Amino acid sequence: MTGPAAERSDRAPVTGRAAVDPVLREVVREIEAHAAEAGWDQPARLYALVPTTDLLTREPALAAAMGLDALSAAGSLTPVEQETLPPDSSLETMLPRLVWPADVVGCAAVVERLVLPPGADQTLPEDPTEAERYAAQHPDSEEVRIVAGATRAGSTYCALRMRSHDDALSVVEAPDLVPALLELVLSTLDG
Repeated sequence: MTGPAAERSDRAPVTGRAAVDPVLREVVREIEAHAAEAGWDQPARLYALVPTTDLLTREPALAAAMGLDALSAAGSLTPVEQETLPPDSSLETMLPRLVWPADVVGCAAVVERLVLPPGADQTLPEDPTEAERYAAQHPDSEEVRIVAGATRAGSTYCALRMRSHDDALSVVEAPDLVPALLELVLSTLDG
């Protein structure tokens, strides 16, 4: 991905992050499992990540229904799914314009993409429509679902599921798996 987030210089690049935020990892895994239940060919999704204790304080009925109290929810994040993106909008064009309110401590995006093997991008057509057609017809293209999450503290985490290996044990996870998407997600938390 290219664009404003890829050109940011006020933050260390996403690649090379070693520390894993266990709370963010857990919520990314939860979102990935939820996306897997919905199946493939889904639109992009966006989630606000809020401290569970804050949510339960604002919504006491929810706390009662879930059987939770502030003590048991301490330190966890709850993903709050946002409205579906308009059909004519892509997540990559919408994210750079998005700013979350202060009570949102993180966000996560879910996208499905075709990925090509290394070197295949050297013959990728310039025209976006032709490039899409080329990727769809490439014999080694792979459909993937990516969940990319980030917090205001700068933690990032990704989970990636390949359609050809569609099971929970084959999900690939890392804090810096999809740097360009993570930069876009992080850019929504500035300010």
